[in-house]
Amino acid sequence: MSYLLYIESATEIGSVALFENEKLLGCIDYRKAKTHSRLLTAMIKTLLQDMEVSPNSLDAIGVSKGPGSYTGLRVGVSTAKGLCMALDKPLLSLGSLATLGYGVQAIAQAMGAWICPMIDARRMEVYCAFFDENMVEKIPTKAEIIGEKHFEEILAKQKVLFVGDGAAKCADTLAFSPNAIILPHILSSAQFVGNPLFQAFQNQAFEDLVSFEPFYLKNFVATEQKKGIR
Repeated sequence: MSYLLYIESATEIGSVALFENEKLLGCIDYRKAKTHSRLLTAMIKTLLQDMEVSPNSLDAIGVSKGPGSYTGLRVGVSTAKGLCMALDKPLLSLGSLATLGYGVQAIAQAMGAWICPMIDARRMEVYCAFFDENMVEKIPTKAEIIGEKHFEEILAKQKVLFVGDGAAKCADTLAFSPNAIILPHILSSAQFVGNPLFQAFQNQAFEDLVSFEPFYLKNFVATEQKKGIR
């Protein structure tokens, strides 16, 4: 039996989940902007207390590595690395888009559809990737500016589930194709990763605590903040 903690902070939604092997024991999500740095540590403490699992009983700590919000990723990775160093536990990481995609894998398998997780990257740009129904990557992660009839060639022959806050933003633009199935209510959450996280743990796919950094994809550009955590 292995206790695995996972931190998701790539978007405005922050969440932490605790697993026993691949089984979800508990998850805490919040959806208030600009709160990652204030709430993550408190949420982890609350979750472990509620599940009656001591920090020293954890076998590994996982974190969403990006792409996504620069600030959110930095806070999440720093929190995960700090816990690993303090508790002498190994660090695991999963891609933020894959983390989101696992939330609709069962739906994709039932429909024979691909999955395109989308994370908002300002204006009409999103971070996205394409996976098949078994979460095998078909088109790698990239930043895309979504325009009229975007992904037309893919949608001409393949049903695609578009999920995440980026999909919500692009829903009208993608609605030209009946093969585009928009599920904007499916948002990032740590609770989705039980199976891949446990598999990574079994394979000992641990990150180097000293050198590991988030996958930002784009350079950070400081702008006036109005909403959100970027």
